[in-house]
Amino acid sequence: MNEVEMAKQRRGEKRRRKGLSVFRLKMIGALFMALGVAGVSVLPAMLGDPTQDMAALTVVVACTAASWCAIPIYSWLLFDGYRHTGSIGKYVLRLFIVAVVSDVPYDLIMTGKPFDLSAQNSVYGLVIALVVLMLVDWIAYQYGGESLRPWSGAQRGGAAAVRWLLTIVVILAGLLWALLLRVGVDQRIMYTGVLTLLFVLVFYFLNARENTMMFTAGLLGAVMCITPGIGVAFLHYRNDEVGFKQSWTKWAWYAVYPVLLIIGALA
Repeated sequence: MNEVEMAKQRRGEKRRRKGLSVFRLKMIGALFMALGVAGVSVLPAMLGDPTQDMAALTVVVACTAASWCAIPIYSWLLFDGYRHTGSIGKYVLRLFIVAVVSDVPYDLIMTGKPFDLSAQNSVYGLVIALVVLMLVDWIAYQYGGESLRPWSGAQRGGAAAVRWLLTIVVILAGLLWALLLRVGVDQRIMYTGVLTLLFVLVFYFLNARENTMMFTAGLLGAVMCITPGIGVAFLHYRNDEVGFKQSWTKWAWYAVYPVLLIIGALA
């Protein structure tokens, strides 16, 4: 490698380090998520009934639409966490606990009842997406495809047709669960659980092709009410660094969503 190429590489690495770390992406995602909670709880209490006041309705709709920017960000964080976690089982369990803890305040905000099965909070969408991702990756390893994780004890084969058939079945099952459970249904037009799974699959299948992955994710976000596509733009500037100054910080992020919901329920 000559000096010119080395200089270009150093400049590229420098720009990459100046991008958005995992910590910053979580901060951005939390901000958008807070807007979503405020839009259905705090702001109506402050501005009045959105069904009776056009100004209040405009603010609420704007905050809700802005909150959808968080969907691709958290989808990427889930995929990235899957690649680097030391225990998939513990990862699934942590997210499931967060989903269960978030149930009561979520139902209070959305329906005014402490327990309602008409819709489930968005964390269940992350759980479903993680389980689907795990199964798709295991199938890929089992049948000789590219896998992100070394599945211990699995017997690899070469039946590509069987692999893709099973993969399609698993994906359809995940989408069906997200639809039947009405995971993260927002304003009856945004199916957060379904979109989360779709984003995660885009990142999984196209992660080796950065530009194609970002273009596909951006197109998917644009089709789904535009604002998720804006969220994808933040991912383009990620630097793939953790960015945590303290080791305990990553555990604190699991409490952000339940705390935001509790604040919203008390508003």
